[in-house]
Amino acid sequence: MFFAAGIAGTLNAIAGGGSFISFPALLFMRVPAVEANATSTVALWPGLAASTIAYLKRLNAPPRLLIPLLVTSIAGGFAGALLLLKTPQRTFLHLIPWLLLGGTLLFTFGSRVRAITGRTAVIDDLREISWRAITITSIVELLVAVYGGYFGAGIGFLTLAMLAALGMRDIHAMGAIRTLLAAVINAAAVVTFILAGAVLWSRCAVMIAGALIGGWFGAHYVQKVDSEKVRGLVIAIGIAITVYFFVALR
Repeated sequence: MFFAAGIAGTLNAIAGGGSFISFPALLFMRVPAVEANATSTVALWPGLAASTIAYLKRLNAPPRLLIPLLVTSIAGGFAGALLLLKTPQRTFLHLIPWLLLGGTLLFTFGSRVRAITGRTAVIDDLREISWRAITITSIVELLVAVYGGYFGAGIGFLTLAMLAALGMRDIHAMGAIRTLLAAVINAAAVVTFILAGAVLWSRCAVMIAGALIGGWFGAHYVQKVDSEKVRGLVIAIGIAITVYFFVALR
């Protein structure tokens, strides 16, 4: 559990997708699916928080963009967590590979999507983003947050895809926003799961320690790597996880 959480924390710091390690590990320990998902979310949250702190110097989003995204992240996180506690996961699980496929493709070909829509310029200054773009992005983030509160695995890819479509290209700046939003979404879900008594604390405590170490060192390491290499790694992880879920959920 400790090493699985450590790998998951590192993945979350780099590009997201840590739940693809921690959640199956709990299922392998014969933990029921809902409790496994809740325990995984709570266990990985401290690592996300540590990664967010490490990324703070890269966070340069203006309040006019950041505040709407944070508000929708909190609302969606609560809604998704409540949905998980009240509905079976099986139907939603079959949507995951399609969501990840769409997110990975959008992140990979984000510049071409902008060209098709007439937005060929890369946004270097986020203060130039229009209110219309902020509104659309906030709605998309609300949907991502609902998914994140419900299952959570892969929300990093969906957020990166959203930011790529918005016009961002700096992978480290995108990583800072992605990590902050993921931490906020999961914080809302964590509170909900704890209050509902859905967390298995004996396993969760061990995983928290591993996720903290992986998240902190992963966030510091990834910022020293060339941005294009990190971008390639994100795409590779996205493709691998998407293929895995298409095969596993057949």
